[in-house]
Amino acid sequence: MTNILRLALPFTIWLIGFSAVYALQGLTCSRHWPEGVEPRPALIAGAALFVGVQGLVLAALLARRSSSRFVQTTATILGTAALAAALWTVLPVLTITVCG
Repeated sequence: MTNILRLALPFTIWLIGFSAVYALQGLTCSRHWPEGVEPRPALIAGAALFVGVQGLVLAALLARRSSSRFVQTTATILGTAALAAALWTVLPVLTITVCG
């Protein structure tokens, strides 16, 4: 993994996950969502996938160490911050009404 990828990946994945979860929430509140299909399980699955992928990114950063100590430390901090941001981001999806 190149150093620039190591530094950019955590929050790039967070941005993709954030966009996907809230796009899914918007879809569940639209008229295009299938009748009779409960939106809450889909949102919980999307949120779990988002947090899980973010955790895998952090695990990959820790498993495949960089030769530069600065890059490794910075990437670990960014990965941890992105995981915390992912958890914070999905908290409203899990705790408040879907289409309120």
